[in-house]
Amino acid sequence: MKFPRIATYLMALFVCCLATHAQTNSLTALSTGVYLKKEKSITQATQTSKNHKTLFAAVKATDLASILETNGPFTVFAPSDNAFSRFTNAELKDLFKTENRKKLKSLLTYHIVAGNLTASKILRAMCRGNGRASFTSVQGNKIMATMQGTDIILTDGLGNSAKITVADANLSNGIIHEIDSVILPSQL
Repeated sequence: MKFPRIATYLMALFVCCLATHAQTNSLTALSTGVYLKKEKSITQATQTSKNHKTLFAAVKATDLASILETNGPFTVFAPSDNAFSRFTNAELKDLFKTENRKKLKSLLTYHIVAGNLTASKILRAMCRGNGRASFTSVQGNKIMATMQGTDIILTDGLGNSAKITVADANLSNGIIHEIDSVILPSQL
């Protein structure tokens, strides 16, 4: 049976509101081995993750490792290595050049929000915002969160979107949500 689009939206919003205290498997399933222990910092977790080698290299290259090691709390929307496939090898090499570190740092800090922003907090914010919530990144631009079925979708100001694929990796200085695409603060 197919539902009209508005009925599906209303049902998703209703489920969203009910899920604020109970986390559903589709939104928060954390595969074992992605992140090990809560005692780890965001930097340590990305360094040991098999899915975030490119992200960790970028964090190191922009001198954000020390900040994400001790300060916080932060919420990191962490693009997987596969998410970086939106860039060609030449584009990635170019971003990592010394003269482009400012662009790379802007890109990374756009994926970071100050505070502990769990999936249930994102859902609650969307419930209060009639299905939408906006969060200001450390970089300064906003990220929009919406629902698509049972998935939380993040959208940047350019219309690019990313789905949270693994949510709520609780670490000593914040939370990591793995996303399936790189969102952009501006045209690179």
